[in-house]
Amino acid sequence: MCGRFTLTVGLGEIKEHFQVEEITSRDSVPRYNIAPTQSVPIVVYRENTRRLVSMRWGLIPYWAKDVSIGSRLINARSESLSEKPAFRHSFRRKRCLVPADSFYEWKKDTSGKKQPMRILFAQGDLFAFAGLWDQWTDPEESCTLHTFTIITTSANDKVRPIHPRMPVILDRSEEDLWLDPRIQDPDGLKSLLDPCDPAPMRTYPVSPIVNSPKIDQPECILPME
Repeated sequence: MCGRFTLTVGLGEIKEHFQVEEITSRDSVPRYNIAPTQSVPIVVYRENTRRLVSMRWGLIPYWAKDVSIGSRLINARSESLSEKPAFRHSFRRKRCLVPADSFYEWKKDTSGKKQPMRILFAQGDLFAFAGLWDQWTDPEESCTLHTFTIITTSANDKVRPIHPRMPVILDRSEEDLWLDPRIQDPDGLKSLLDPCDPAPMRTYPVSPIVNSPKIDQPECILPME
């Protein structure tokens, strides 16, 4: 799974990297410990424009009765996107890029203790998780929420010693295809959901302070001594 990630750059760098033409997101960045239910900038393609918008992490399908389902849908398994009612509509019509520059997983030692690990590319480059989004309206309060989930796949060789699953990380050459609204038969996109190349990735242990979603500061990403 993917339960925490980072985005340690500003909106300007995100805009340049992802060739965003319009920014409506006012989310605070940099972020060092993004957790479920929090709002972050997401890239979508609407009305022939790449847009950077604010969305809450934890998908709430349009048909949901209340927001509680979102906390259980922070991730979507790549193997079952077409079958799961919560994801199949968004897989066809509402795909997004989730900007990030690292994510965290917790590695168990022989005693069962969990050590948080930061996982990133060697140069600390920005990248995109493959995501899905949806729009939900509260029938009682007429309140609309835009929410997203991060797709996961089996872990590559670099992540597998830490955790058996990892988020789908798209290659730059795959991002346009993933966002293309003309593709409504997503079977052709499943080849994008394989684990990314492990060669340029690195991992290192970080402080247990990342265990708390209330702590979001540069110390979260520092290597442990």
